[in-house]
Amino acid sequence: MASAMSSSRDNQSSRQAISFRMSCGADLLVVNADENMPYDLCEDEDTLELIEVVMAEQGFFILQTEAVLNPSSSRLLKSQNSRSRMTENGFLHCGKVLTVDTMNPNVKRVEYAVRGPIVQRAVQIEKELKEGVKKPFTEVIKANIGDCHAMGQKPITFFRQVLALCAYPELENGNFLEDVKDRAKRLLQACGGGSIGAYSASQGIELVRHDVARYIEKRDGGIPSNPDNIYLTAGASDAIMNMLKLLVSGEGCSRTGVMISIPQYPLYSAALSELAAVQINYYLDEEKCWSLDVCELRRALEAARKHCSPRVLCIINPGNPTGQVQSRQCIEDVIRFAAEENLFLMADEVYQDNVYAEGCHFHSFKKVLFEMGPKYSDKVELASFHSTSKCYMGECGFRGGYMEVVNLDPDVKFQLTKLVSVRLCPPVPGQALLDLVVNPPQPDEPSYETFIKERSHTLAMLAEKAKMTQEILNQVPGITCNPVQGAMYSFPRIQLPPKAIAEAKEKGEAPDMFYCMKLLEEKGICLVPGSGFGQRDGTYHFRMTILPPKEKLKIVLDKVSEFHQSFTKQYS
Repeated sequence: MASAMSSSRDNQSSRQAISFRMSCGADLLVVNADENMPYDLCEDEDTLELIEVVMAEQGFFILQTEAVLNPSSSRLLKSQNSRSRMTENGFLHCGKVLTVDTMNPNVKRVEYAVRGPIVQRAVQIEKELKEGVKKPFTEVIKANIGDCHAMGQKPITFFRQVLALCAYPELENGNFLEDVKDRAKRLLQACGGGSIGAYSASQGIELVRHDVARYIEKRDGGIPSNPDNIYLTAGASDAIMNMLKLLVSGEGCSRTGVMISIPQYPLYSAALSELAAVQINYYLDEEKCWSLDVCELRRALEAARKHCSPRVLCIINPGNPTGQVQSRQCIEDVIRFAAEENLFLMADEVYQDNVYAEGCHFHSFKKVLFEMGPKYSDKVELASFHSTSKCYMGECGFRGGYMEVVNLDPDVKFQLTKLVSVRLCPPVPGQALLDLVVNPPQPDEPSYETFIKERSHTLAMLAEKAKMTQEILNQVPGITCNPVQGAMYSFPRIQLPPKAIAEAKEKGEAPDMFYCMKLLEEKGICLVPGSGFGQRDGTYHFRMTILPPKEKLKIVLDKVSEFHQSFTKQYS
């Protein structure tokens, strides 16, 4: 009797052990008894039968085979839900651990149109052209992304010379001006071991943060900037993502809602998808040059409060993809709105030097906030962002940038510093470049004349191309383009024939995606459909950069004009 009870307990214990291994997500690994592994292919028929029972209970089935390790009728265990194979050492593997079904579902919801299907197809076409495949064009012109140097914009000589010396100090004996050498020495002295290959402090090199603070103070007319509130970053995108990580919390109706402009830069929608935050759309007014109206902000906010907890308002100024530059009055209205509704402000100001239209000026949110007085400057929480990737610099690959925080709770600031420390530090070459951007050659230094000449030329050419883009596109029947007041893009509205819209929907594509893909296949021009940025229902757009050299940009615009007219005729 006692022996039977003991056997029953042993049996139950074995069942629990087997079930536990499976409930933890582990495949049941089966080996020869001599390997001394639990639940192996041993000669103990009672144990083997117990394994079979438990596996059957949990949705597995048994295969009979002549196994290498146990030729006397070994049995393998295989899941009904995955493929399995026997390896040389006898272990059974039941498919891949990471599949589309088992991966993080938030990642699957992420979309980034700027490098989406059209860009992927453009890369394929480039390969086909190299392989000799005949096309009605000889090259693909990518006007889809603000990658300045890839589009032909020249780097600033002073920046590259200092960075070259920082990377290889032995070049000091070369033909460099004294201010270039002095600046490189200054930066290297601030780096660990005198090398830009060393880690920096997680918040960034202290010297650079102080230079950024001085730059902000000068830009904003003397309003103080504290270096401790400056975080150096891997471009603006990394900083924006980190700030959103801090802000997003809650579940259900208490889940954080983040207000973003439509059209928007897809970084924001992608980040919100990854973080499972609630995206709150507010629409810019296309009829008023993509202006922002506080009444629209209020509409979006009130509608969102029914299903989430709005906590954040994101602003892009100058605008991407729409190229508008906000007036000071608009910025004041936004700040008042944020104060009234207790919203955290995120100001994406990476295009602050890219202002072209007459009468338009860049006003930083921080400057306007403090000039509105303590009622607002003591209350409104603000994070503003800048980058080395845009403006006249265009140094996208160095991944340099900064974030300044205002009125951030000290305990939250501690958590932010902890969060950025997980990545160790932003790229040190990018930090060095940022220092040169915020602290460029001065009038009494030998590199100043060349620097000013190059900077002015780059911005002047962008202004010319902004004007040319608007003028040519507005001459095409069925295309309407607002003035490109700033940034690096135009976002024209296109009229599409009903037949084209119907065919696109039959193919399961957004109509402007259908349009842009045909443009790529027929003309070799790579643009991004407006649907990737968001737009009002029933309207269609595309975004194109104004970055290509003037001659090549003219080719792009002419080809778009030709295509739109032929496309309209084909589907009319």
